[in-house]
Amino acid sequence: MNTNLAARAGRISAAHWKSALVVWIVFCIGAAMIGGALGTKKVTDADTASGDTQKAEKIMASAGFGGRAGESVLVSSTTKTVSDPAFKVVVADVVKAVSALPNMENVRSPLDPGNAGQIAATNRDVLVQFDVAGDVTKAMDKIQPTLDAVAQVQAAHKDFVVAEFGQASANHILSKTIGDDFKRAEYSSLPVTLVILLVAFGALVAAGLPVLLAFSGVLATVGLSAIASHLVPAGDATQSVILLIGMAVGVDYSLFYIRREREERSSGLSSHDALLRTSATSGYAVLISGATVLIAMAGMLFTGNAIFTSIAVGAMLMVAVALIGSLSILPALMSKLGDRINKGRIPFFGGRSHKPSRVWGFVLDRVLAHPVIAAVASGGALLALALPTLTLHTQLPSFTDLPKSLPIVRTYEQIQTAFPGAQTPAEVVISAPDVRTPAVQAAITEMTKQALATGKMTEPIHSEINPAGNVERVSIALAGDGSNQISVDALQTLRNVVIPATVGKVPGVEAPVTGQTAGTHDFNDQMKSHAPLVFGFVLALCFILLLVTFRSIVIPIKAVLLNLLSVGAAYGLLVLVFQHTWAEGILGFHSNGAIASWLPLFLFVILFGLSMDYHVFILSRVKELVDAGVPTPEAVARGIKGTASTVTSAAAVMVAVFGIFMTLHTIDIKQMGFGLAAAILIDATIVRGVLLPSVMKLLGDWNWYLPRWLEWLPQGSFGHEFHATHDAPQGAGAVSAPAVDPAS
Repeated sequence: MNTNLAARAGRISAAHWKSALVVWIVFCIGAAMIGGALGTKKVTDADTASGDTQKAEKIMASAGFGGRAGESVLVSSTTKTVSDPAFKVVVADVVKAVSALPNMENVRSPLDPGNAGQIAATNRDVLVQFDVAGDVTKAMDKIQPTLDAVAQVQAAHKDFVVAEFGQASANHILSKTIGDDFKRAEYSSLPVTLVILLVAFGALVAAGLPVLLAFSGVLATVGLSAIASHLVPAGDATQSVILLIGMAVGVDYSLFYIRREREERSSGLSSHDALLRTSATSGYAVLISGATVLIAMAGMLFTGNAIFTSIAVGAMLMVAVALIGSLSILPALMSKLGDRINKGRIPFFGGRSHKPSRVWGFVLDRVLAHPVIAAVASGGALLALALPTLTLHTQLPSFTDLPKSLPIVRTYEQIQTAFPGAQTPAEVVISAPDVRTPAVQAAITEMTKQALATGKMTEPIHSEINPAGNVERVSIALAGDGSNQISVDALQTLRNVVIPATVGKVPGVEAPVTGQTAGTHDFNDQMKSHAPLVFGFVLALCFILLLVTFRSIVIPIKAVLLNLLSVGAAYGLLVLVFQHTWAEGILGFHSNGAIASWLPLFLFVILFGLSMDYHVFILSRVKELVDAGVPTPEAVARGIKGTASTVTSAAAVMVAVFGIFMTLHTIDIKQMGFGLAAAILIDATIVRGVLLPSVMKLLGDWNWYLPRWLEWLPQGSFGHEFHATHDAPQGAGAVSAPAVDPAS
């Protein structure tokens, strides 16, 4: 019998369930152990940077500076100046406390000659600066004793502000804060998912199976990602994205599968035949859905950024593992369990889990009765939601975007106020055969002089020459807060005016600029230039896949347009909520007037892939009925009503899991959680429940139109060739209806 790939995988796995289960367990444990043993190779700053910033970071990475982490202790008073003896005592106590600690070196007092740049213009704020010895990547592990010592000085001088900020202390505190956040999110996602599935299935075994399968797939993928990182270095966000995608698609695919098997059993098929029919129908839909998600994730490979490449590899591995588990291990376990999958029934829940939703039935009856009104109203609402996207403004999140409840954030803002740009300076990386020559040094001196003369750059200015003498980095404070337009203007002046007029004139000298402001600016430019390539790749390949799958040119056009509407509406909501202040008290965040630079492209890729899950699942059921001879209007009504409760349950899982990320501290993760949750909610309700059925009803048989010049495309296979051991249920016949060409 010529069945599709999913049907064959389900049949083989069901016949050899022990072998399938053993292979899966060995695969998951083996991948996790090998990945853990090899460790994860992380991306470097040079890998993740863009444009001129990347050039500067690569020069510094090979210059051998030693990568010391710089720290500052702010001493501030509202009543005393630096010349006051009491003020000097506090500064001396800070210098003494820091100097006495191991791993702290090059302590620089603002009271020493030559360190006037460490005293603010008000004379009421000063910085005690020092470095953490050793590898900069390990500095955060050495900084806690210093934080404790500074806290003791603060306790002894309560009339002053004595607080520390720097690369090591910031990373130490933020790593703990963000790490605790993500652990909480990870731990919360499992019970939340399980509760929703218990309501959906009404049985403990049926609810637990998708969670166990998805979680085991996540563990395996984390190991595979660690192995892959030795070819494509991984970013810090990759593991979190694997969890996010793994729980979403893993649970979705299992949900589609188990719901359909229950439906087939209720129609009279035996357990064995119901499982085989499910493999041939929902299994095939899962296969196509997974392929579209893989294509969407692959789009991130075209961003030209190592972080997105790492996320793409991790997400694609996760989707592939979820597909393997759903198409092979799930039918193997269901074959063994049989009707025992309904063990552990929960009273009052799950009694209608395989039946059409009454609520959606009520909605769909009215939508299909008035398709024009439904299409215009829902489409208009989505367009209205998408309109604010025209004012979308992006920037990389900075310390000013973190909750003010974190003491280090308040310290950062105090230092920024007293020493504008001091904590987010531009780093001019000057490379020459010998930077110590009089010509190069004279040009560097002139560069700093002209930089200060612009009024857009300020003290403190520091410079350091590497041991080989071929690289000098000059740190120049920029006006602004490091991320606003004032800082960007200062950066542009430095790059386009000051450097070309000074060090840029010396033959054989390169002077790229890095730093937080430069990194944000260059990253934004790279995302804008690569976005059309990413969008084009994802849209084109998904179009082709759906064209081949459904043998219709209308279906892929409609799918692309509906998904773009969903994404556009999500962008619009993000702008409305996070670029303004009205929702701050409700959602508990401080608006920075911008969306995280990485988020729009990331959201597009993730949402397009996940939205296709629902779209393919619904359309596959409609196409299955049409192929069985059911008229298109009736097939649309029956197909969407029959899948609505499944899509609702799947969306509830995603919205709940994504919603958890809205509770985290960092603004960009809040935005991600909100954007994903809002988009999935819109997609599963307005788009799939109103706009899709109304448009399909209006199009009628035109939904399946295929131009004659594309008749060579292979026939799709949604399980209509399956033959049960007794009569199949109504609407699931074995003979395909002839293709409908409305133009004929």
